[in-house]
Amino acid sequence: MTSYAAELIANANAIVATGKGILAADESTGTIGKRFAPINVENIEENRRKYRQLLFTTKGLNKYISGVILFEETLYQKADDGTPFVDILAANNIIPGIKVDKGVVPLPGTDGETVTQGIDDLAKRCAAYYKAGARFAKWRGVLNINDSSGATPSQLAIDQNAQALARYAQLCQQSGLVPIVEPEVLMDGTHSIEHSAAITEKVLAATYKALSDHHVLLEGTLLKPNMVRSGEAAAVQASPAEIGVATVRVLQHTVPVAVPGITFLSGGLSEENASLALDALNKVPGKKPWALTFSYGRALQQSCLKAWGGKDENIPAAQETLMVRAKANSEAATGVYGGGAGGAAAKESTFVANYSY
Repeated sequence: MTSYAAELIANANAIVATGKGILAADESTGTIGKRFAPINVENIEENRRKYRQLLFTTKGLNKYISGVILFEETLYQKADDGTPFVDILAANNIIPGIKVDKGVVPLPGTDGETVTQGIDDLAKRCAAYYKAGARFAKWRGVLNINDSSGATPSQLAIDQNAQALARYAQLCQQSGLVPIVEPEVLMDGTHSIEHSAAITEKVLAATYKALSDHHVLLEGTLLKPNMVRSGEAAAVQASPAEIGVATVRVLQHTVPVAVPGITFLSGGLSEENASLALDALNKVPGKKPWALTFSYGRALQQSCLKAWGGKDENIPAAQETLMVRAKANSEAATGVYGGGAGGAAAKESTFVANYSY
């Protein structure tokens, strides 16, 4: 067992404290550029730093946000007054995290499927990230459903991504970083919620088999899965209540009780629908031995970015917008969200086909 065991367990539980979740601000340089383009903000380091500073200095954010996932560039950046971002977060009892994967590459022998790269130098990088102040990490595996053939995700892709996630988790824990395990089944396609449930269950079962084989300390991990829902282009879209029931059932079949919490990705849902679905998950009756909360990027930031528009005078309004969404998701994480936060802007889709970052 890793010498960091007690710290890993404490940090994993702190991240999923009641009513709190994760702000995913780990967009790569290319992806943040795509976010900036619609608001006519140039994708240069200073603008990226100013935007992340806006997020991290939002007063009262720690009431709803327990952790922030950073991109490597952001981990080493500082605020206007010279204070490192990691110190600003830590001073507000927000745990800094870091995206450690290096994106996906084609998996030979498959029909366009992928596996995530970044294992080779991961131990060295994790040690450096811990020294820089990070206390948890994230690695995203990507799987897709081919509606026409039913051939994807292939068993090869499921197994290879599960093995990569398990190896990543083990290496993180050796360096003191809580691994967030993210096997994402993309929502692209016309598949039904029932088909999504079957595939997600298969993926999660393989992932936890691999984590067990690699002797990963489950008490010091978190899971970041997709919600079980209809494909984005499906003729019939499942309701939040249906998403809640289907997702909880899959988790009950696959996720060990030892895991402290499940921090869902929004997967392209609108800000409002991501909150409503999370709320529905927490309202499902029955045994739910893990915290069910959020690790949202687009579903926390889309309206905030528009409110900012790259202008300093808009920073207070943008921060207020962020707080509205963070509060909504905090309420959803405890099953008491009434809906309607953010108005019409929160209902705009955040979906991006075949999403990568």
